[in-house]
Amino acid sequence: MTFSLIFRRIGLAAVLASSAALLAGCDEGGVSSGMEGSVRASHPLSPDMLALMEKKGVTKESPVLIRTYKKEAEFEIWKMKADGQYTLLRTYPMCRWSGQLGPKVKEGDRQLPEGFYKITPGQMNPNSAYYLSFNVGYPNAYDRAWNRTGGSIMVHGACSSAGCFSMTDKQIDEIYAVARDGFASGQQAIQMQSYPFHMTPENMAKYREDPNIAFWKQLKEGSDHFEVTKQDVQVGVCARHYVFNAVPASGGHFDPVAACPAMKHDGGIDADVAAKAGKDDAKVAELVAGGLAAVRTLYSDGGQNPEFAKANLEDVSRPEAIAAGPTDWLVEPKGKKVSPVVKVAAARTAKSTMASKVKTPDAKGGDLAEGDADSKTGSVKKADPKGASDHGATPRPQAMATPAKAAPAQVAAGEAIRP
Repeated sequence: MTFSLIFRRIGLAAVLASSAALLAGCDEGGVSSGMEGSVRASHPLSPDMLALMEKKGVTKESPVLIRTYKKEAEFEIWKMKADGQYTLLRTYPMCRWSGQLGPKVKEGDRQLPEGFYKITPGQMNPNSAYYLSFNVGYPNAYDRAWNRTGGSIMVHGACSSAGCFSMTDKQIDEIYAVARDGFASGQQAIQMQSYPFHMTPENMAKYREDPNIAFWKQLKEGSDHFEVTKQDVQVGVCARHYVFNAVPASGGHFDPVAACPAMKHDGGIDADVAAKAGKDDAKVAELVAGGLAAVRTLYSDGGQNPEFAKANLEDVSRPEAIAAGPTDWLVEPKGKKVSPVVKVAAARTAKSTMASKVKTPDAKGGDLAEGDADSKTGSVKKADPKGASDHGATPRPQAMATPAKAAPAQVAAGEAIRP
């Protein structure tokens, strides 16, 4: 791919991103008729799904839990067994998601939120213009503590995303029915755990220099609690930080922005979570010592599960962005010796960039991925050399980034999040 083509793609992506900023969440552009929506929302579960539930040892009445992963574009439905633990019922390939890895921080940024959310019966929307939909509950207490804006983040059909979890109509028909039957049997809220990727040691090692890594470590802690217990994770927020399976020792509720109080924990759960975290941390250290490169993965505008690559779907949004695919950028921490291979790659990139009048990461650690593409010129602005977060938290580590591929992707839409 020529650099001039890359230049045009970055400029186009910036213009489209600016236009998207005018939208609020998933703008449904109207609703379906009440009768049509009522029929869709009342579709019974298929014999195939009922047979799967029987095989998994669950029923249509048992509680539901949802887990999602952007990078892998997967949407998981879990159901509770008779012993009170959840079992994975079905993994759906996600048809479309928009934005970048990282949390949603403001209205119009096209980001899918990351964190722990609550879906209630009142958030179900049978009259959606996108076949069927339900609201995930963004912003939650953590988001509000960080003054994040935006709303109307949905799971819906139509395979079109401007900040929503987009499935096919057939998928949302089934997902909606599973959730509906859970609510009809008395479940008051469905926990939705939204992750940037599967929280494995391999991914934590690979993205160790990403500016969102401190936030992602919080999400991994919550994920570890679920992996250990296979139960709904009790989620609290204090000091703008997630707290899992704990309550204030004095009773009452957590204040999302105040200092964390003394807390009561389940010692057995905490010990098991600590053991899992320690094992995972050791694996991360092993991978880093073995030479696993630290990267940033950037997208033109989100992606979709590979299962849909040849599906030729009519409703898919921005197919050109999907076709461009993600780009991994090698990242080296400031002060760390850069390997000769990376130096050569950086030199080649700098030469090509200068010829096309696009600025590259500077020697002080300005990271291309934290800049913004200029919608008029297509140039890329360098990041704030101080690396400070807009939230006033600990400055992010400065880094030098070089592309692992020849083509740079659009800059990340999210901001660095600190604990």
